[in-house]
Amino acid sequence: MTPSVNHGVDRVLPESAAVIQMGGVSKRYDRTGPSALDDVTLAVERGEAVAVMGRSGSGKTTLLNLIAGLDRPSGGAVTVAGERVDRMSETAAARFRRREIGMIFQFFNLLEDLTVQDNVLLPAQLAGVRRSTARPRMAELLAKLGIERYRDNYPGRLSGGERQRVAIARALINSPALLLADEPTGAVDTATGEAIGRLLLELNQDGQTLVLVTHSSELAAKYARRTVRLLDGRVESDGADADTATLGRTASPASARKASALGPQETDLKR
Repeated sequence: MTPSVNHGVDRVLPESAAVIQMGGVSKRYDRTGPSALDDVTLAVERGEAVAVMGRSGSGKTTLLNLIAGLDRPSGGAVTVAGERVDRMSETAAARFRRREIGMIFQFFNLLEDLTVQDNVLLPAQLAGVRRSTARPRMAELLAKLGIERYRDNYPGRLSGGERQRVAIARALINSPALLLADEPTGAVDTATGEAIGRLLLELNQDGQTLVLVTHSSELAAKYARRTVRLLDGRVESDGADADTATLGRTASPASARKASALGPQETDLKR
């Protein structure tokens, strides 16, 4: 696999580097209350697809926010794409997200007064990428996602599934090292959700590193190679999903090692 180079960015992530490394990470919002995350150690290698599951309040959102540099840990270290995001200022973290992290949300978060193409181009513009450089990338993504014909439409005229595809294109415009997806199928119907899941699977098969937060054990089993389960802010289990073996997918080297070492994992989790 070739090294990942971001459009408009000169840094190349070393082939052997883990995209995410978290060491002894804790997060406490209230000094007297329980920890949202408690001594979490986690590594995600390049090209992995990892699902994060857990009951409400287990720490899933906090985990994503710390990885994205939207929040800072109370203790421990968070390294993403070779950089310590826990040490960054808010301004530096925002610049870093634009370059290295694509984010997909449950409710799309598109700007209604911008067209599809302008929504997709916005992160590139904020990252300082020339429009002449970003436009071919935008056209490529819209074509790949099957929404090229909507490029001049406004989000309000699109279906939920089409909006989510626009959001995915926006998340990918800067060729991020990492794609974070927070309940990406939660606001669409079942059929559309399955299509979005297959799209995420295709992106991962093309080499995109993916961390997916989901309520659905079925979604995790189908579209991730590994599931991390959180309970009360701690990692309850972390292993390759046995169910992916039935999907005809070629596991990543990291996943194969985990599967060999850990054996089959349970896939059911009561929410």
